Amino acid sequence: MQITPRVKAYLMLLGVALIWGIAGPVIKLTLNGIPPLLFITYRFLIASIFALPFLLPKLYNLKKNFWLLLLYGFLNSTATLGLLFLGTDKTTLLDMSLLSLLGPILMILFGYFFLHDHVTKREKIGILIAFFGSLVIAVEPITSNDHGPDRLIGNILILGSLLCGAMSGLLTKTLLKKGHEPFFLINLSFVVGFLTTLPFVLFNSSISETLYAIRYTPFPYHLGVVYMAFVSGTLAYYLNAKAQKTIELSEAALFSYIHPAISAVFALLLLGDKITSQLIIGGVIAIVGVGIAEIKKKRYNI
Repeated sequence: MQITPRVKAYLMLLGVALIWGIAGPVIKLTLNGIPPLLFITYRFLIASIFALPFLLPKLYNLKKNFWLLLLYGFLNSTATLGLLFLGTDKTTLLDMSLLSLLGPILMILFGYFFLHDHVTKREKIGILIAFFGSLVIAVEPITSNDHGPDRLIGNILILGSLLCGAMSGLLTKTLLKKGHEPFFLINLSFVVGFLTTLPFVLFNSSISETLYAIRYTPFPYHLGVVYMAFVSGTLAYYLNAKAQKTIELSEAALFSYIHPAISAVFALLLLGDKITSQLIIGGVIAIVGVGIAEIKKKRYNI
């Protein structure tokens, strides 16, 4: 039986959802041993070392759409992942997982405004409901007095990460249509990420202090960085970009609802995050909104 390109794209996105679902607890646990800024820079360093042999022979591609490529690299790495790591360090994994439900909704909105994807009236209503649910979740630290202002700041940083991720998704689709290969884009973003986060690390500590911190970090935390660099980084981003070349941005967004659910399960069972009535209400509202937004009349032949 021959597998169609659309089915292949679905399988790739399912794999990405599983990888990123596991990434949530990996980030949270690794942050116990490595500060967020050093973590993200260390991750980009490892990914960049792997990327350079593949990237250097194709540097001529930078001549075409140079500034757009740099903007993509910054948004996809420094902005999206930097805010994610900083936010996850301050908030709970459960909050991060529930707020991540808003990510695909933002992708649909960007697809609608910039790529002219069709969005129905039902989808617009669902998007508004999902936004309200996410707002209920985001401000929960204020009403519950749990973890003080840090958790609220963390939730705001997560929302910022989701916004940057949606913009990155839009640029990914645009650059793929302009003929750039997914693997080139992913490797470029990691190098840009390393070059733009390194100055912040060196501003806070010297090179010798940074190397000392990395050298004497316990081995399990290094495994977390390696997972985020290669599995959740190079592999997952490549599969995600390649799949989006085949199907619509809004359709690919459907699979983004899977990894927050996986992370939420880990948050409850592994990390023991507490679930409050407001989180339940906000989560239910967001899920209802997502459900309404994603009920489509259009069916795809796979």
